[in-house]
Amino acid sequence: KFSLLRCALGWRSLNSPKSCPCSLSNFTGFEDDHGTCQCSIVLPDTTFPVQRVERLELTAHVLSQKFEKELSKVREYVQLISVYEKKLSNLTIRIEIMEKDTISYTELDFELIKMEVKEMEKLIVQLKGSFVGSTVIVDQLEVEIRNMTLLVEKLETLDKNNVLAIRREILALKTRLKECEASKGDNGPVSPPPPAPGSCGHGGIMNVSKPAVVQLNWRGFAYKYGAWGRDYSPQNPEGGLYWVAPLNTDGRILEYYRLHKTLDDLLLYINAQDYRITYGQGGGTVVYNNYMYVNWYNTGNIAKINLNNNRAEVTQTLPNAAYNNRFSYANVGWQDIDLAVDEQGLWVIYSTEASTGNMVISKLNDTTLVVLNTWYTRQYKPSASNAFMICGVLYATRTLNTKAEEIFYYYDTNTGREGRLAITMQKMQERVQSINYHPIEQKLFVYNDGYLLNYDLIFNQKPK
Repeated sequence: KFSLLRCALGWRSLNSPKSCPCSLSNFTGFEDDHGTCQCSIVLPDTTFPVQRVERLELTAHVLSQKFEKELSKVREYVQLISVYEKKLSNLTIRIEIMEKDTISYTELDFELIKMEVKEMEKLIVQLKGSFVGSTVIVDQLEVEIRNMTLLVEKLETLDKNNVLAIRREILALKTRLKECEASKGDNGPVSPPPPAPGSCGHGGIMNVSKPAVVQLNWRGFAYKYGAWGRDYSPQNPEGGLYWVAPLNTDGRILEYYRLHKTLDDLLLYINAQDYRITYGQGGGTVVYNNYMYVNWYNTGNIAKINLNNNRAEVTQTLPNAAYNNRFSYANVGWQDIDLAVDEQGLWVIYSTEASTGNMVISKLNDTTLVVLNTWYTRQYKPSASNAFMICGVLYATRTLNTKAEEIFYYYDTNTGREGRLAITMQKMQERVQSINYHPIEQKLFVYNDGYLLNYDLIFNQKPK
């Protein structure tokens, strides 16, 4: 630890050692035996601090990793916030549409939006809990989501159609009915299975379920007259388009109709195909084997429309048929000619002057519209509210009151027998405009003052 420095004074004699001044920082030196002036100084520790540098590097590496992790979180949060902003924008547009259009929303619309809002609420809570730094944007998103929740709840309470309340009441009633049936125990009688879809191995209608409200027709409250149903094709019984055909507000002209591939599309008002014709009249419309059959305007003719191109491919006069409100149903105008579909094919229900207004049933060739066979009943058509066919049997309804219809009459074309029935059908609105039957679903599709209703049918198991 000593350093030897040559003194600036030069060499001295060994026999006379003397002190000598050193030129570095005024240190005092001495001469050695050789006369060399030497200075003794103590230098600080010059060892390099390796351990401190290593600790510094490790600390810097850890800080760098933390920084990268936080930076990646920020990038992720930015992406999430961008996604939430887009979702909020989409929801805002959808709610604005619902606010402007009071007819084109259903319970399903509300439930879908509420699910999306709840999902965003959950994610925004997670985001806020893990976010480091300023949360101004996150707080703003949280406020907007809460406002969206309040707005959806307010819209749901302002349902002017009362459709949601009705559907929920129906659901509650169905649940109670199932609980009641389950409480009977295993010792109760076992209900026989329903007939196979499309089968006529039963004894006719025994009862009808309560109505299921599908929705309001796509054109709105003012379009109280019309028809709806599902296409039935013997070649593709499980398929079939859903169709809705509201009449114009005059209750006479069929100008626009809409097709949906699935019931979900119909419920959500999406993937619709809209068509226009200029010659339809009345609500006696049906769809069979991808063709729509209508009464041609102001005539006793029937038109067959190809749904692939919206063209009337065949028109045929229905012999001796009364038309233009001569013998329409009670409370429903312009339905002198009422077409129907069942397991056996295409039918038409009408009256003639010779039948003095009593119902006439004719089986039609669905290709040419030529009458194949005809049956005459003793039931006066204007006293019935509507009619439909199942397995070659005509069923007629009449109005009991503002909340109920009754299937009160039948005519069996297979046997020529006719008689009285007393099967009550509840309804949502006062008037029933049309009833169509689908053989595979074994349901009635009812147009009730603009609302689309479904009824399940319960059949007698033993043929009568």
